[in-house]
Amino acid sequence: MWELADRLRDRLEAGRRVAVVTITGVARSAPRGLGASMAVTDEGEVIGSISGGCVEGDAVVLAHSVLATGTAATARFGFDDATAHAAGLACGGQIDVIAYEARRDDPVLTRALADAAADRAVTVGLALEGPDAGRLIDDPDAATAAGLDAAALLAETRVIAGASGSVLALSHAPRPRLIVLGAGDHAAALCRVASAAGFAVTVCDVWPTLVTRERFPEAVELAAEEPAAYLEAQAGRVDARTAVCVLTHDTRLDVPAIRTALRLPVGFVGALGARATVARRAALLREAGVSEADLARLHSPLGLDLGGAAPEEVAIAVLAEIVQTRHGATGRPLREASGPLHRPHARADEASPAAASCALPVPAPGA
Repeated sequence: MWELADRLRDRLEAGRRVAVVTITGVARSAPRGLGASMAVTDEGEVIGSISGGCVEGDAVVLAHSVLATGTAATARFGFDDATAHAAGLACGGQIDVIAYEARRDDPVLTRALADAAADRAVTVGLALEGPDAGRLIDDPDAATAAGLDAAALLAETRVIAGASGSVLALSHAPRPRLIVLGAGDHAAALCRVASAAGFAVTVCDVWPTLVTRERFPEAVELAAEEPAAYLEAQAGRVDARTAVCVLTHDTRLDVPAIRTALRLPVGFVGALGARATVARRAALLREAGVSEADLARLHSPLGLDLGGAAPEEVAIAVLAEIVQTRHGATGRPLREASGPLHRPHARADEASPAAASCALPVPAPGA
């Protein structure tokens, strides 16, 4: 839901009534996961998406029924491969959704939208059952509070069991950081590609004439200083979701920067360079006291073997390795593998074989 934060705030502040349709369960495979949302205004504007095909159309109908009645409603779309495809679920899955009105006077929603729009961490519970179904929870019971705390710790969107029924913990994690050391053409390409992929990119270089807003308009932070010194100051601002890419092409800069990066609790450290450069740099890192265990964490040469040589092509290869490493995936073509294409989402109970491919709205229990 929080991916819609900016647009929801704009519409609510403009006095529009808005209904939100949120995925509460996924069986097998679907284009969007748990918590994905779309919104529909009282003017008929549709914001966001939960999948494709007639699922979107049915979701719009469901949203308008909520705006008309003021009552939250649930629905189920798709079941088996045949009916799922008929419903527009191209991946052959089934989704459960809840539709509810987002109210401008809801203080929980107001705070959460502001935090999400500012890219701050958010975890809020959405009641799925009982008289509060479709409402954000502002006074959770002990069981719900514990579940929300656990979801917040991992920034996960998940269904939790509260004392009064199921609750969907809707979480937003700040964008993962990518720290690019070096401000050449490859850095500019990587900044563009990674920003488009949802990373908050920092670019650092010793040369102020290179680290400019004109060269890196997508970067959230620019630093004109020695890369190793910059990294030293980041100890409290990085985590396992942070990636560091060294593109300085100068051993006087990249050796101390890599050594510093490998001491930080980051999830990925990579360094661009030809094989001869990589071997020479590894020898210098050993001389500088870097252990073999730490060297084994260094991704260098950097990037997956995609064959491209242009800066944009190299940037795609680098970003592909960062994503592949984060998810522990193989990096192999999907056509060479078997099994599900996507990692399993949290989901609602299995639907019955009689479930319709495009379900009609069902009033939320107790609503």
